[in-house]
Amino acid sequence: MITIKREEGTPYEAPQHEGVYGVIKLTKEQTKQTVISYSYFLPNGYAEMSSAPVDRIYVVVKGSVTVTGDSPDEVHVADKGDLVYIEAGEKREIRVNSGQPAEVMVIVVES
Repeated sequence: MITIKREEGTPYEAPQHEGVYGVIKLTKEQTKQTVISYSYFLPNGYAEMSSAPVDRIYVVVKGSVTVTGDSPDEVHVADKGDLVYIEAGEKREIRVNSGQPAEVMVIVVES
């Protein structure tokens, strides 16, 4: 069992993100296959369209974001308490809604 306090974690800059800063809370070395981090989106912050070779789960802790997939009809608005699951290899873009900051817990599951 591991407890990570709010003030603990390692800051990082995610590639292809603008106006976003992150804090890694748990690493694969600690959990064997799961990485948990927080992404703090500033007003007008975003993550460019990209994919990852791992499954990702985004849990909106504060604010609201829009997650857009590769096809034009794949648009998911996620508010506080909502989550979005993104399969390995699936492309996504994330944008903050309403020009307000957003906080997203990112869970990455590696096999």
